[in-house]
Amino acid sequence: MPEPVLLVVAHGSRDPRHAATVHALVRRVRARRPGLRVETGFLDFNVPSVAGMLESLAAEGVRDVVALPLLLTRAFHAKSDIPAVLGEAPARLRIRQAEVLGPSPLLTAALERRLYEAGLSPADRSSTGIVLASAGSSDPEAIAVIADIAREWRRAGWCAVRPAFASAALPRTEEAVRDLRALGCARVAVAPYVLAPGFLPDRIARGAADADVLASVLGPAPEVCRLLLTRYDEACRPALAELGA
Repeated sequence: MPEPVLLVVAHGSRDPRHAATVHALVRRVRARRPGLRVETGFLDFNVPSVAGMLESLAAEGVRDVVALPLLLTRAFHAKSDIPAVLGEAPARLRIRQAEVLGPSPLLTAALERRLYEAGLSPADRSSTGIVLASAGSSDPEAIAVIADIAREWRRAGWCAVRPAFASAALPRTEEAVRDLRALGCARVAVAPYVLAPGFLPDRIARGAADADVLASVLGPAPEVCRLLLTRYDEACRPALAELGA
């Protein structure tokens, strides 16, 4: 049987950098696994829409799809928006919704990659405080996940790690930077826990004005590409187990 199509479900943005980054990530995923069909659908602002892509796949005769939310936490979009759109797909499609990307050690590795690309080195860990800057959410589960990631990441040897949010929750990035200065960290770096540029990542960048280092968004980091394929494989396993039963 052919492998299910991997449909990467992105939020979408009026900022053209967002879609460009999503497409770059998808291209790298395709390159990592030649032969796997990987498509993209957007919930808003960009084309193709998720609904439109599902209609197109069904019209081609595709039967199996894994819809993978391009999200770092399990919040409103993963719990409500995406299931609603998938629920309206053509009945002949068999769709499995994969888990969101985070949390994962691969994402922590991608965050560190971006920090090192921005000028830090492993030798800077003990003297550098990190602001883990998320877009933010009104979902308490998503906020708790960011706090947990910060606590776990602190154990990797950084001076301190503080969560921050660009919207919906506190503290803001600039407040977390000040907190780390007051704590006595010799350097402060901001690590955006976001996948693509846009309005909220720009707010994070403005909040990092007094930091020593601002890392880039995660984008098409190799670890993110690996994680997409890991989530795809995890979603496929139950169906493969049924076939082998």
